[in-house]
Amino acid sequence: MIEVTRLNETKLLINSDQIEFVEETPDTVISFLSGKKIIVKESRQEIQNLVILYKKKILSDCLTFRSQTSQF
Repeated sequence: MIEVTRLNETKLLINSDQIEFVEETPDTVISFLSGKKIIVKESRQEIQNLVILYKKKILSDCLTFRSQTSQF
């Protein structure tokens, strides 16, 4: 999950795996696979960076867990 900010300053967590596309029109609109859309304060590039960091963390956690369990 990544944290984004709506235009009214409300923070929310979204499932980055459900993002279909992100566009700047000029506001940043995140469109989900369900068809739902939200407008956020973060730029398209910031959303991309958040998704990359989130996926890196998941991979890192998996590799750490795997190395810890393979020691037994």
